[in-house]
Amino acid sequence: MLAAARRDAQAFRALYDATAPRLFGFALRILHKRELAEEALQDAYVAIWHAAATYQAALAAPMTWMATIVRNKALDIRRRQDHPVEIDAEGFDSDIVAALATAGPGPEDALQRSAEAQALARCLATLERRHQQAIGLAFFHDLTHGEVAQQLALPLGTVKTWIRRGLDRLKTCLARGEAP
Repeated sequence: MLAAARRDAQAFRALYDATAPRLFGFALRILHKRELAEEALQDAYVAIWHAAATYQAALAAPMTWMATIVRNKALDIRRRQDHPVEIDAEGFDSDIVAALATAGPGPEDALQRSAEAQALARCLATLERRHQQAIGLAFFHDLTHGEVAQQLALPLGTVKTWIRRGLDRLKTCLARGEAP
C-alpha cells in the first residue's frame, strides 16, 4: 500500500493481484451480476490508486479500507440501476469478516484484519439502533447527510447529531477496547 501511495505501478499491480479475487467476490455478492461487479471493482481500483496516499493504517487494515471502497462503488452502481438501498449493518459486518477471513499473505495479517473488523462490528453493536442506521447509511452506503435524512424521514439536524454522537461513541469504544 505504501509503495502504491508513491505511485509505484508495479507495487499497485502486486496489490491488485493479491486482493482482486476476494474484492471481486465481495462486489459480486452485492450486485449479483458479473459485469456490474467488474465495473465496481474497476472503479474501486481507480479510486484506490488515486487515494492510496490518504490511506491511514491506524484507522483500518488495507483490506478493510479497500473492501469499504468496493462496497461504496457497488452501492453507487446499484443506485444507478434503481435498486433500493437497504441498511443491513449485520449483513455488512458478516460480509467484511467473510471478505477478510481468507485475506492476507500470512496468519498475522489475517488475525489483525479480523480483529479490527470484529472490534468495529462489536462497537457498532453497542450503539443505539438509530445511530447504527444513520452511520450505516452515511458511511457504508455512501449517502450524504441530506440523503440519510430523506431515507429516514428525519430533519437534517437530527441526522447530523445522530451521526456525530454515534461516531464519538465508536471512537471511544475502539480507543478503550470496550466492545463486549
